[in-house]
Amino acid sequence: MPDQLRARSLPLYQRRLPDADNTYPLPIETPHLELLASQSLVLDDVVSTCPVCTPYRAMLQTGRHPQTTGHIINSTRTRWSEIGLADAFGRSGYRTGYVGKWHLHTGAWPANNVPDWVPEGRDRLGWQSWRGYNQHMVYFDGYVNGDDWNADRWSGYETRGLQAYTRAFLDEHQASHADDPFFLFLSPQPPHDSPFTMAPEEAYAGLPEIEAVSLPANVPEGVDRTRVKKAYRDYMAMILMVDEMVGSVLSDLERRGLTDDTLVVFTSDHGTMGGSHGRGFWEKKQPQEESIQVPFMVRFPDGRHGGERRSVLTSPVDLFPSLCGLCGVGVPRTVEGHDLSGAWCGASDALQQEGVLLMNFSEAFDHYRNGNEWRGVRTRDHCYARYLDGREVLYGLRDDPLQMENLAEYRRHADLKSSLAAMMGSLMAERGDELQPCVNYRDWVDTQRRVVRNAYGPLPDPEQLPDWSLCGA
Repeated sequence: MPDQLRARSLPLYQRRLPDADNTYPLPIETPHLELLASQSLVLDDVVSTCPVCTPYRAMLQTGRHPQTTGHIINSTRTRWSEIGLADAFGRSGYRTGYVGKWHLHTGAWPANNVPDWVPEGRDRLGWQSWRGYNQHMVYFDGYVNGDDWNADRWSGYETRGLQAYTRAFLDEHQASHADDPFFLFLSPQPPHDSPFTMAPEEAYAGLPEIEAVSLPANVPEGVDRTRVKKAYRDYMAMILMVDEMVGSVLSDLERRGLTDDTLVVFTSDHGTMGGSHGRGFWEKKQPQEESIQVPFMVRFPDGRHGGERRSVLTSPVDLFPSLCGLCGVGVPRTVEGHDLSGAWCGASDALQQEGVLLMNFSEAFDHYRNGNEWRGVRTRDHCYARYLDGREVLYGLRDDPLQMENLAEYRRHADLKSSLAAMMGSLMAERGDELQPCVNYRDWVDTQRRVVRNAYGPLPDPEQLPDWSLCGA
């Protein structure tokens, strides 16, 4: 799961846009991801419903919404009582391992780009083997921590260096736990931006020079196009490194004889605006597709569903129960998402969602700062959002996939807007949610940034252990 990889910056998704070569030019090829897609079930409507790192990652790891976990901004600490994805699989006999970025703790915050740590125990939500870091953007010779707070440095670029830890996990698994199933989570930070060198020189070799980079049609003329083009070039270089990493991981599974017995999932936590709609290149936290649509593919060990593609509206909280459904693992009763594995696999009578709730809480990434508060709803055909200041946006995703025309401005779409607003309100009510200034959430964390309150009120001791009777296994 690379960070900040929007779906439409992969050829697999970009070429489905109308007149893509002219409206959304993309001068890269991703052969390893293309190969994986040809062997996988590909989903088109997987949505990052709170498109920023910590809120998304909390949803994936717990199957619960931000209004419940309390993770509405970055760098807040997860409650020990949360039952995580690794808990469910671990209690079902899986050997679990985590490698790469975590971002569900404070780590070394507010310091950044230094060795940080996620303490052993419940702060890791059940992951047994650990070579992770909370959050930094040191891509060359960066840091992970293991069984204690001491840092280890990978060698070279992150997408290559992290693979030493995945290979070590698989070596140990095959040597000592070969009869047990495993669940390995690999989470590189690229193609997220960095204040340092973003990719190796060889990743730029086949890319156009900055002035020759073509931008999507929804990047307006008023932006600093040279700056956006430079960032886009860095972004594409990092995507190429992610593609190389995918190829290496798949080759390693093949070499070990694990391909025919391993489910492979590829996705990301959110996208990036890339200059579209006048937003900064690295900006997210917006209701446009550049920010919220993420790639998603699943390769089954027996070749089932290879080459199939479906539109199944899926949110981050649905990934936990759906992966459990695919693997026959019990779903904890704490999970708020839906098991969509049947719909993913094409079952005609399987559960499908009409819409999912979109949200952003803060102007800032790591602070409770007023501004950019909005809620919205995404269906397969439309996206609607309302900002705290009263602005509204409404897009028809099939007729206007670049979201160039705001339908909320036209009276003829008043009924559609009203219907989507009502759906949004209903989804908010289910979560006990209210669109309000961000500073109102400051009491959701204590002085150590541990979650002590959520939308339903005060919570008990943040270091209280889970109620294991709620676990599905």
